[in-house]
Amino acid sequence: MSTQNSLALRLKSLHEPGNPLILTNVWDAISAKTVAQLPNTKALATASFAVAAAAGLEDEELTLDINLRAVEAVSKVAKASNLPLTVDFQDGFSDQLEAGVRKAIRLGAAGINLEDFGRELGEKGDLYPISEAQDRIRKVLKVAADEGIPDFVINARTDALLAGKTIDDAIERGKAFLEAGATNVFIWGGRERGGMKREEVEKAAKALGGKLNVSLVRLVPGGLTVKELREVGVARISVGPQLMLRSAPAVGVEAAKILAGEAAF
Repeated sequence: MSTQNSLALRLKSLHEPGNPLILTNVWDAISAKTVAQLPNTKALATASFAVAAAAGLEDEELTLDINLRAVEAVSKVAKASNLPLTVDFQDGFSDQLEAGVRKAIRLGAAGINLEDFGRELGEKGDLYPISEAQDRIRKVLKVAADEGIPDFVINARTDALLAGKTIDDAIERGKAFLEAGATNVFIWGGRERGGMKREEVEKAAKALGGKLNVSLVRLVPGGLTVKELREVGVARISVGPQLMLRSAPAVGVEAAKILAGEAAF
């Protein structure tokens, strides 16, 4: 078994309902090294929003090449720390999906986040039909198997709630993604609607057998805690770009002190 597939197997095994994998998403080598050094870090994960912001772009402007440059930098840290790396791959960058995943794997990825919202579908983007989204999952897994990583982890994200659909619609899509070979399902509640409600999380976790990723809300009060999410029985918790969004003001505070002639350190 290859070392990389061993990392993929480890990543897969960390998705345990009720004892979730907790990911504090990173965006570059510095943030990756900071997180990798923490004793409770089990894996590294990128966040596309943060990767895009670090490149001066909006999330929807992120290109495959820029994303892969971040993967390359973070992967060096992951390899040095012997940690599996999962990459936020948006919707697979449209028709670049298979070629892009192959490159990400060769850089060191043991898994990806794959969205069902196609940014190039229609005028403003739209959800892939379920059968097409399933087919894209199968294509990723075939590429991974060809690259010697049959246990490659797909965290299949659905944006059904953001598209105005119900939690039942999101669950239907999630079940289809698991059937296609995804390891886990990420139902994105989205900032626009205030994230997922507790009852939605509970319903989805039960329907998906706990194979659910939720985003831990740290920037606004009222979100479910890690303890509460464990009790609900989810398998994965992530924070997206929130570490980056919280760290930027701290840099500003220190910079302001220096510019004002105060001792900052």
